[in-house]
Amino acid sequence: MRITVVQTDIVWAQPHANAERAERLMEQASGSDLYVLPEMWSTGFATDPEGIAEEGDTSLTWMRKMSARLDAALSGSIAIKAGESASGGAVFANRHYFVKPDGTYAYYDKHHLFGYGGENTHYTAGDLRTVVSFRGMRFLLITCYDLRFPVWCRYRDDYDGIIVSANWPDTRIGVWDILLKARAIENQCVVVACNRVGSDKQCTYNGHSAIIDAKGHVITQAVQGHECTMTADISIEEIIRFRKKFNVLDDRD
Repeated sequence: MRITVVQTDIVWAQPHANAERAERLMEQASGSDLYVLPEMWSTGFATDPEGIAEEGDTSLTWMRKMSARLDAALSGSIAIKAGESASGGAVFANRHYFVKPDGTYAYYDKHHLFGYGGENTHYTAGDLRTVVSFRGMRFLLITCYDLRFPVWCRYRDDYDGIIVSANWPDTRIGVWDILLKARAIENQCVVVACNRVGSDKQCTYNGHSAIIDAKGHVITQAVQGHECTMTADISIEEIIRFRKKFNVLDDRD
């Protein structure tokens, strides 16, 4: 499978402008089976979603259009209004979509909300893991802060790769680099991780998007601090062979 990570500089609260940026980058890297976008790629990381989170399906519609045009899957998270509570208040979710060329899609609502940044104040945490199958590979969807929690990410005989969509600040980028490799090594899987670049009112982001193989080796890493794409060819047969030869997963707790 050919996978492209799309490392973008997100314009605050402007979905149309951010879709145009991502579209341009993806079309320059045509021919992949899967394109991965950052967390809240359409708006930036809005801890207070009121007036910013999408109430319709504009960005999802764009993802479906691009998926069909490129004959490839698209993955990335969007801040959305997911409904209303019993008291009539808005319910918001940080929803990670995986869209397929035939128009179908799956999604994962971020489970570990970033309390340090106030995300848990306005969003509702999801409670279900999501694994999607596409062109012979199975992917676990996680979002940013989830990366810190190995039990949630733990391999359960159900996936071959982890997709991480993130807004991970440069002040903690060393932790990001370590955790990507750790999740790949402990689960003997490929990790496909997309982080943004640029800045918002709270943080600066320098990317370090990467694709890590099942042995923890960096296959490719994005240009630091700049919008770019990077592409790698992943072999499911190679992952299966490695898991069978060095079968540490059989001894997991």
